[in-house]
Amino acid sequence: MLALWNKLKRRRDHETPPLAINRRLRRTYEGEAYGASEFELEAAWLTDAGCVRKNNEDSARFQTTAQASLMVVADGVGGHSAGEEASRLAVETICQRFFDSSEAINDALQAAFAEANQAIFQTAQSRFDWQGMGTTATALVICDGQAFVAQVGDSRLYLVRDERIYQLSEDHSAVMEMVRMGVMTLAKAEGHEDRNIILRALGTKPEVAVTVWEKPFPVRAGDNFVLCTDGLFDLVSDEEIKAIVANETPAAGCQKLIDLAKANGGYDNITVGIVRVLKKTV
Repeated sequence: MLALWNKLKRRRDHETPPLAINRRLRRTYEGEAYGASEFELEAAWLTDAGCVRKNNEDSARFQTTAQASLMVVADGVGGHSAGEEASRLAVETICQRFFDSSEAINDALQAAFAEANQAIFQTAQSRFDWQGMGTTATALVICDGQAFVAQVGDSRLYLVRDERIYQLSEDHSAVMEMVRMGVMTLAKAEGHEDRNIILRALGTKPEVAVTVWEKPFPVRAGDNFVLCTDGLFDLVSDEEIKAIVANETPAAGCQKLIDLAKANGGYDNITVGIVRVLKKTV
């Protein structure tokens, strides 16, 4: 097993295809198109230190303008205050760089993640106890009736639609790499003790490969997008996420999901954001 971990770590970062279910979902709704005037968004996010840890190394933000809406969640690593600083820098830099940009959305997301990576990496060099710090980051943009996504690490994006839940992101983790290589099944990966060992993080190296969707995804009225860190999905099943999100407001859903994760042990920081797409009322 150790030899396999080392082999995975030596592999170059690369763009990976989405999960098969994501490809099917894309084909099903590929032809849909809606105007921005048809929708309005209801969003909320919440973060909690959990039941064990004193520090909260997660960060999140929802920011919206007349042109686009952006939600980001980040899960810092590094211990002490380093993880907190890394996730805070990621969220702040991504939001600022994205909304300052006049580029196409995918290019703006790519540039925002690259700038966040540099900001964290350079900050880490300024203090000995911060060296090696990093963070996951998952970002969702909704603009003109379409969803755009960028990701580094293993925080996740789900879609709850038509009484089903889909994982739209793919973890940049060692066990998921073994799934892609055919060494491990997805079912075994989900319960593997090393499932939280990530292969990519913002800030740990001068450059990082960012997964950005090549094409946007058409949204529908009634869609619920859920962004969360592993402190949630490690302890709350997909079906539990779906049931809560589908039947609660975003704010109440965030609170109930965190309460459930804490009831199930809450051994990690827990962050969740929900963006609900609504039909605009006249």
